[in-house]
Amino acid sequence: MDGASSSPFFLGFDLSTQSLKAVLISEDSSVAHESAVHFDRDLPHHGTTNGAIRGPGIGEVTSPVHMWLEAFDLILERMKAAGVDFGRILAISGDGQQHGSVYWSLDAEKMLTTLDPSKPLDQLAPGAFSLPNAPIWQDSSTTRECRELEAAVGGAQALADLTGSRAYERFTGTQIAKIRRVSPEAYNATSRVSLVSSFMPSVFLGAIAPIEMHAEAPNCEPKLGPNRYREEACLAGSALTGLSDGVSIQACVDVDDLCDNPATVVALSTPGDAILSLGTSTTFLLSIPPADTPPKRFTTSHLLSHPTTLDAQIAMLCYKNGALAREQVRDRYANGDWTRFNELVEQTVVGNDGYLGFYFPLPEIIPPNVHGNFLFHVTPSATDVASVLEDTMPAAAHPRAILESQFLSIRARITAILPPDAPPLQRLVVCGGSSANPVIRQLAADVFGMRVFIAGQQGAAEGGAQLARYAWWRTQNGGVGTFEEMRATDPMGGRMKCVAEPRDANVAVYAGLIDAYQKCEDRVVMLCEAFA
Repeated sequence: MDGASSSPFFLGFDLSTQSLKAVLISEDSSVAHESAVHFDRDLPHHGTTNGAIRGPGIGEVTSPVHMWLEAFDLILERMKAAGVDFGRILAISGDGQQHGSVYWSLDAEKMLTTLDPSKPLDQLAPGAFSLPNAPIWQDSSTTRECRELEAAVGGAQALADLTGSRAYERFTGTQIAKIRRVSPEAYNATSRVSLVSSFMPSVFLGAIAPIEMHAEAPNCEPKLGPNRYREEACLAGSALTGLSDGVSIQACVDVDDLCDNPATVVALSTPGDAILSLGTSTTFLLSIPPADTPPKRFTTSHLLSHPTTLDAQIAMLCYKNGALAREQVRDRYANGDWTRFNELVEQTVVGNDGYLGFYFPLPEIIPPNVHGNFLFHVTPSATDVASVLEDTMPAAAHPRAILESQFLSIRARITAILPPDAPPLQRLVVCGGSSANPVIRQLAADVFGMRVFIAGQQGAAEGGAQLARYAWWRTQNGGVGTFEEMRATDPMGGRMKCVAEPRDANVAVYAGLIDAYQKCEDRVVMLCEAFA
């Protein structure tokens, strides 16, 4: 890396389930450096599987906070070894997994303010934490707290109307409430609770960073600390000034963090775009511009405030069965080979001759709690929906069936979410592992009727870097200017590439399949409820 230049750098971190990633960008938004620490591979002594520990209780999933601290030390060492000039880094930001909570001890504030710069960051563990492991988004042990929360406000739909989401077991508020119930000693020994996303800036600030969160456990307000309310001055990218003496980046002036899905939106889109993340889970993010009519709220989707655009919102659909389900179909019907999988998709016709397949190896989020495989055949007019056995559905039809059903599930819900006065969606940006597959990209273009674009693979970490850059950019402009105004000057042409164009005839076929898809999904829900 060229150390002679004095142009600024901006650093973004992504503390995800399986790894910690860092992306360094320059003033013109170019990516200058990327590093990563994979928890299982690089820090195996913590005993995680895919970055997490399951148990001991039913449904409990946590990650060691000590492991995260070691990951920060290791990634900074790797950046140093790669020749990164830390003196050019003017701001740091980042993101963490969307749900998760870190529990600081009564000694935490003092330990943060007295970090020894000659020692690694893991000097904070275990003394700074009342719980050594942080509950994360995969946790499903809080069903009791979810039902109690919904009942307190009049039901799941009432909670969705109020907050943008119903209560889910992975949500941080219900995690806090459960810990207060089952571990009162640890709860009473907790001075503050951080989100995973606010844990990161706390380490860099040398003080516990504020969060945007309302209390969901009785008497827990003091443990959450001051809220950062939803005002223009508190949009992501605003500055939290400070720097921990325990971190050797002395030029940092601004630190702010948010959750991973909004960070991906920041990196890869502007209001009017949609993002399809094709990773372990399948996640669809709609970046909705400000509108007179607000988006509709449902118990199967989430509505979030946009991190950089006041009054804009993000609608999110999250599916647990993403890559895992696609890989199982690939292994069973395409000999474990993606090339063969793609050949089978291309050998079958659009609409799959009426065959629809639903594949849920894990209990699904949308529709809720469905589990198993379900196969159907529908007539062209969708007046008849018939369940079929596996041996009566052509083996070659399964690869197309899983792609069409996964995408039609999203397509069927988009119109319902968007407000009637929302402008048409501009483009579909795909990311995640399956976004490299050209056949999957083309099928997405046809189902959604949108041009498909790809960008960098480290969307969330780059989103953090962009927010750091934005905080600095605002200071250079007297504290004024929007995120979109900053990004308008970026040379985006070389980074965002159109990889698929919708084909009108195929778009029409899929539009005509939405009713049939919905009938099949309703049948799946009915079958699962009957056997529950």
